[in-house]
Amino acid sequence: MRTAEIRPAASARTTTAAVDPARWPDVARPPKSCAGRTAITAAVLRRSLRRLPLRVRFADGSWLGRGGPVLEVHDAQAFHGRIGSRGTVGFGESYMAGEWDASDLVAVLTVLAGTTDRLVPAPLRRLRAPRRPACERDAPDGARNTTGRHHDLPSALFALFLDDTLTCSAALFRGFPATWGLLAAAQHRKIDRLLDLAGVEEGTRVLEIGTGWGELAIRAAARGARVTSITLSGEQRDLALRRIAAAGLGDRVSVELRDHREARGTYDAVVSVETVEAVGAEFRPHCFRTLEARLAPGGRAVVQAVTMQHRRTPATRDTSAWIQKYALPGGLPPSVEAVAATVRDHTRLRVARRDALGAHYAETLRLWRGRFAERADEVDALGFDETFRRMWTFYLACCEAGFRSGHLDVQQYLFTKENHAR
Repeated sequence: MRTAEIRPAASARTTTAAVDPARWPDVARPPKSCAGRTAITAAVLRRSLRRLPLRVRFADGSWLGRGGPVLEVHDAQAFHGRIGSRGTVGFGESYMAGEWDASDLVAVLTVLAGTTDRLVPAPLRRLRAPRRPACERDAPDGARNTTGRHHDLPSALFALFLDDTLTCSAALFRGFPATWGLLAAAQHRKIDRLLDLAGVEEGTRVLEIGTGWGELAIRAAARGARVTSITLSGEQRDLALRRIAAAGLGDRVSVELRDHREARGTYDAVVSVETVEAVGAEFRPHCFRTLEARLAPGGRAVVQAVTMQHRRTPATRDTSAWIQKYALPGGLPPSVEAVAATVRDHTRLRVARRDALGAHYAETLRLWRGRFAERADEVDALGFDETFRRMWTFYLACCEAGFRSGHLDVQQYLFTKENHAR
């Protein structure tokens, strides 16, 4: 698959002077770093960059790399200083500050995603990410806090780059490359596949963990199911209820503002789309025990979850990377191996089927990213500044690069519950 070259979020280099220090303190004020440390970081990075399939161009006209997509470094001192002080978090903040750019951002990040271990040598790896804050652990209060920081952004913002289904998860395409006009149908195809796997039909009692903006609940109810949907986002609940009412299905769907651990009752089907990633590793067993507890004997649980390579999980379990700091606080994708071990050791659920759809998520993100760039003026009109636009662009590009490099994947799981008691 190819990536699309999309214009940067800012048409020209952004200086730190343009960054609002109240809104973006760590972007507006580069970390204090001694000259020696910055020089060492520059030497180490330059040695690593020379071996990568990139072209890195500095403001003084010098070049590094073995060819490939171009990374433009506008402010080398700030670029090296941020990385030397904050590792990969600093790398992302340097982009937000406009200290580097790339005409094909995903291509650059795809190269880096596949070579991070070589790019950041052992002496600097401890700087790749700070320790994960305790407030982002997935205790109920922490979950409400971190969910609100992401999903309670105005729905009007998401509406600018999502299709009419307002579905913020991987679509399922018939082929690649896809066009914007095919995205809504691809989202319905994904939802319908999940509902088919869960056996949702007339009279099925469905628990949805993670409402989104209501599209899955609407399609399940249209089949004649009775749906209880739970979410931690007041913004999502309010819009989902309006959309459900507009579809004439308010008598079949209830949307509750609660944590999954507070769900009660038993259901024929439990469906969760891209919520497992928000659960910290230490709370993952409880997540899957909740699926088991809410599922009636003989029922089916269907989970769509972003996963990461197993070999990378030890380095990310207790750290907070750029994406956790700015876009998905508390987020931590499990590995396929971790999911299998959790289900085996803590539940009597059985993995009946697993399908990987990583290429489809990369394509979904490409379409979102293009739409977001096209509607930059409308993002501005909503009150989001240039630093936010660069942050969101970097977030979408990082995710797409993760799927294209194989660092990330997305799985659709079917779990069944045996008829005997635990």
